[in-house]
Amino acid sequence: MMAKGDSEFVKARGLFVTGTDTEVGKTVIAGGIARVLKDKGQEVGVFKPVASGCRSDRGGLVSPDAEFLAHCADSAETLDQICPVRFREPLAPEVAVQRGAEPIELEVIRTYYNRLAAGKEVMIVEGIGGLLVPLSQELLVADLAGQMDLPLLIVAKPALGTINHTLLTIEAARARGLRVAGIVINSYVADTASVAEETNPAAIERASGVKVLAIVPRDLQTNVAQGSIGPGVLFALEQIDYEAIL
Repeated sequence: MMAKGDSEFVKARGLFVTGTDTEVGKTVIAGGIARVLKDKGQEVGVFKPVASGCRSDRGGLVSPDAEFLAHCADSAETLDQICPVRFREPLAPEVAVQRGAEPIELEVIRTYYNRLAAGKEVMIVEGIGGLLVPLSQELLVADLAGQMDLPLLIVAKPALGTINHTLLTIEAARARGLRVAGIVINSYVADTASVAEETNPAAIERASGVKVLAIVPRDLQTNVAQGSIGPGVLFALEQIDYEAIL
């Protein structure tokens, strides 16, 4: 079983991408950032420490999110190296373990991460779900992010309700001593945006003091399952000042 403090992660330059909820597009944003940084000439490592909802492939479990990250970064690492812990059912890891899956060993995550980070200039890590998703009875995603000691990039949806969800995520991060590098609003549709969607980013900045780094449009050329990322996503993410947040 995992316990806090059992493992030490190497200090790396990078970002830990988390979300205000599931299905807000963490994978798209993490992959897009990896692609942007790679195109800028950086040696980028991508890492998805834990994934659920994986498919069976020739007797093993494969994370589509990890496949997408690997594609975006043009990674030479195997999917086992990029995503060392995988669960079949689309559940919080602690729940999957309660239903019979093998418990997570933090040392396994640490070993794969450290090996990968040792050869990269930047690490882009995608969490599972939000910060308070339990990995075990003793450890949350936020605890893992804290041990990796990477600044958080919070991915949020544009719709009504996102102010509350985003501020709660920021509050949870700060309560645990985590540094929030910024927020990305994902899947924004300018032509049909409501008043709430138009005003949410500024309201979040005023209430939290955290900058909205990018508003990423819904891009129909982006498809995680097909490994494609569209120009709209990339253009929005190219506008971020990465030197200021990494």
